[in-house]
Amino acid sequence: MNLKKTILILIMAFSFNGFSVISSNAGFVVFDGAVVLTYPETDGNRNLFSDQFDGLFYFFDLRDRETFIQLTYPDSIGIGASSVAHIQIFDVSNNCNENDFFDTYTVNDTHTYNMRDIQTNDGNPSGVVLPEGAYGIVAVTILTGSSTEGTPIGNLRILDANGYEYRTNAQGVNRNFTNAFPETIPDAFMTFNFNTLNGVTLSDVVGLTLTGIPIDGLNFEWDASSIIPNFIPLDVDIYDLNEVPFSCRDVIFACTDQDNPLLEELLEFAGSANVASFEYGINNAIPHSKGGELLCPGNNISEGLVKLNFEPYPNGIENFTQGRQGPVFLGYVGLNNGNERGSMDSFWITNFFTLSIHGG
Repeated sequence: MNLKKTILILIMAFSFNGFSVISSNAGFVVFDGAVVLTYPETDGNRNLFSDQFDGLFYFFDLRDRETFIQLTYPDSIGIGASSVAHIQIFDVSNNCNENDFFDTYTVNDTHTYNMRDIQTNDGNPSGVVLPEGAYGIVAVTILTGSSTEGTPIGNLRILDANGYEYRTNAQGVNRNFTNAFPETIPDAFMTFNFNTLNGVTLSDVVGLTLTGIPIDGLNFEWDASSIIPNFIPLDVDIYDLNEVPFSCRDVIFACTDQDNPLLEELLEFAGSANVASFEYGINNAIPHSKGGELLCPGNNISEGLVKLNFEPYPNGIENFTQGRQGPVFLGYVGLNNGNERGSMDSFWITNFFTLSIHGG
């Protein structure tokens, strides 16, 4: 059995709630032209190199949906401390504009933010009121200096008006990975599998793309609204169960919808795709839940594997990235039957220590 077939079978062997979405191994950070593996989902495991996350990232959606974002600040090694969390919310439907607030946690605190009525950990209004139909990114940063302890963890829950739910872990990025692994391993890619078991008919393939901007000697904040340089160019392929690859098209993930006034500028600058979006459907067999663009239009495979290959950045990208970390790219994939069943999880990565050069 060849390697490609082995990988395909292993990936497709997993299932969640009867659907074939699988657990993620990690996301990517693009740093100084290099794509670097980040730490995996925040499921309570300790970081391999450090106890401090630089960010937790969630997807939220209020388009006929309710979203609940949970954040936990555990007492990691038994030393009490408090922590200040910077909560940033980027609304794709409003040109990816940012709303933010700060919240205080003591050890073993857990708080759930109802994204339709955002209250702080002590029960007071956060000051952020999102409009009907908002959707996008929640980024949480624990401020260095506010605490010496704790690795925050989190999860999200999305309830659709049609009756299905998405539940999954937040994804985390650690500062020590942004400079790790000087060697180059070519052809980095991310994957997820899919099928139409239990009546799956719709999909939500979501990409979170942000850069970190230093604000002092210890801390930084995240930016997603500047879609240049906050974009990831990808070439899409779909493999069926017989290992036959079908070439799709180049796409761009960025915090944008089709009404963003900067969209045309992004497409012209990137030059590698004629479509850019925050979210996609898979193909014609499993289109987008909200009627959005498809990763592979014209393709009707109902069971297989999506492979997302990183494309080179255009010349001149360095003019937009000075002083920033990233961009960070993390992906979620949701499958649902439009009724009572849904499942969401994160993209897979090729290898636990993957680095690929994409400089321009």
